[in-house]
Amino acid sequence: MTAPSIPNPFKIPELKEKILFTLLCLFIYRLGAHVTVPGVDAQATLNFFRNQSGTLFGIYNLFVGGGLSRATVFALGIMPYISASIFFQIMGAVFPTVERLQKEEEGRKKITQWTRYLTIALAAGQAWGVSLFLENLQGAVATPGMAFRVQTAFFLTTGAVFIMWLGEQITERGLGNGMSLLIFFSIVERILPSTFQLPEYLRTEALTWPRLLLFLILMLAVVWVTVAITVAARRIPIQIPRKVMGRGRIREGQKSFIPLRMLTANVMPIVFAQSIIIVPGTMAQFSNVTWLRDLSEYFQRGSLVYYVTYAALIVFFTYFYTAIVFNPQDLAENLKKQGGFVPGVKPGQRTSEYIDHVLSRVTLPGSVFLTAVAILPIIVLDYFKVPFAFGGTSLLIVVGVALDTVQQLQQHMILRQYDSFMKQGRIKFRGRQRLM
Repeated sequence: MTAPSIPNPFKIPELKEKILFTLLCLFIYRLGAHVTVPGVDAQATLNFFRNQSGTLFGIYNLFVGGGLSRATVFALGIMPYISASIFFQIMGAVFPTVERLQKEEEGRKKITQWTRYLTIALAAGQAWGVSLFLENLQGAVATPGMAFRVQTAFFLTTGAVFIMWLGEQITERGLGNGMSLLIFFSIVERILPSTFQLPEYLRTEALTWPRLLLFLILMLAVVWVTVAITVAARRIPIQIPRKVMGRGRIREGQKSFIPLRMLTANVMPIVFAQSIIIVPGTMAQFSNVTWLRDLSEYFQRGSLVYYVTYAALIVFFTYFYTAIVFNPQDLAENLKKQGGFVPGVKPGQRTSEYIDHVLSRVTLPGSVFLTAVAILPIIVLDYFKVPFAFGGTSLLIVVGVALDTVQQLQQHMILRQYDSFMKQGRIKFRGRQRLM
């Protein structure tokens, strides 16, 4: 018995064009992420960011692929667009007018346009703040002043708008979600240099072979569990009533299910929790207030207060963000309009309450997993003394984007195979050929 051949996506012209276009856009993105803003000494900013892994600067620098630490024209990355998108998501959960717009085709186009405008405004504000930050960084700017601030703000804002356009082009003409892929490659690019330095770590005995092997086994186990939890979902069965056909024939009702993912909120709870828990340390770093410095000592990474607060914030934001992106009432109403129902549950409000109850139960283990995947790498790195980073946020983003991209690739290939099957014109049906 011969093994089934693995389909080659490059043999499909349309899919090949999508893949090559996506790779071209990603190449342009990574190329621009190494072009330094005029008038800035990149070495001075690199020296500053070496000890900023646990601060607001470090987290922001992670999502922009190190562009902020190198003071590049893409230093703001995709973050202004993501912030604007999250803002309108929250607005939709708070204001009914925005929620109605999100449900309409024309309304979604308006919100997309508003998101772009807000992205430009946020990028301009952040760019001005970065220019002031670079001026105050010792040795980073040769000729500080108003001209430098305006020039830097212009370059950074233009870079952020170009990245937004690049991400939209990937989504429309390429393969996968453009914004997610940009973050994906920003993170992967920062992991690869540490991987290539492993021989040097082993040569200088900064890392021993037994410790490295044990760490790699643990890391692979965490990745495997992350993939399993990411695709895990609770299936709620639904059914469409039987419909009477012509000539007295009866067609069976359609049976399907509603998948409630365990990680509906994905990585956002960890991002929100990190953004809050690092505030005391970041403020204390640029302040001489005594009580603020004392408060930051309690939230140092590795302390009990840090772990407890971090875990509580992740659980809270998991439920909070899930409530924003998933509305059981809308789902129940749409199901009722289609004539569908959950077996044993009354349509309408009862269905909404049932879905909300199941979602709450599914979200709890999801929040526990997010807490574990966020805290475990910190404990492992401190215990094994591994000289390179392995963060839970990065892991979830990489796994989620990779799975989503592979799924879209498979959908394109299945659709192509189906089209080829239909073009054959004839299929065998009960021992004879029937023209389709």
